[in-house]
Amino acid sequence: MSQFSGDQPNLSEFVSDRGFYPAGRLDKDSEGLLLLTNDGRLQARIANPSFKMEKTYWVQVESDITDEAIKQLENGVTLKDGLTKPAKAQRLNCTLPARTPDIRKRKNISTSWIALTIKEGRNRQVRRMTAAVGFPTLRLFRYQIGPWKIDELRPGETRSEVASLDRAFFGAARIP
Repeated sequence: MSQFSGDQPNLSEFVSDRGFYPAGRLDKDSEGLLLLTNDGRLQARIANPSFKMEKTYWVQVESDITDEAIKQLENGVTLKDGLTKPAKAQRLNCTLPARTPDIRKRKNISTSWIALTIKEGRNRQVRRMTAAVGFPTLRLFRYQIGPWKIDELRPGETRSEVASLDRAFFGAARIP
C-alpha cells in the first residue's frame, strides 16, 4: 500500500526515514514506481493532476491489442466521468518478473503489453481506458513519473535522488 500505516504491507516496512510522503498512489492491484518526498511543494507538483505530469504505465492486457484500440487510446476514450485526454500508446515487448499473487490466466486467450502515457490521474484510469477499448488490464506496472524512471530497481528497493522544483522537470541528480 502506498501509505505508512494501516494495511500491511505498507511503506513503513521499506522506509525508516521520517518526514517522507508518497507523491501519488498505487492501488493494491498495481505495482511499479512510487515517489516519496519530504518537500510538500514538490509532492503537490507531482501528485496534482492540474500540473499534468506525464505518467507511463506498462500494461498487460487480455488478448492481442489491435491498431484500432491503440488509436482510440491515443485519441482519448469516453469513460463514465467524461472523455480522457489523448494518451501516448504503443505496443511493448515486455517481460516482468512474476508477481504475487499471479495475474489471472486463461489457457486459450493470449495477452499483450502496451506502454501507455497519460497526463491525468483519474481513479483507476488506465484500467478503465483499456477496458473501454475492449482489452481489459491484467497487470499494471508504473514505469515512469515525469523525469523519474524505475530503471533497474527491484521490488522493495529504493534509490535516493535530489530534486527541487527548479530541476524536477528536467531530470534529477542521482546520489551514488
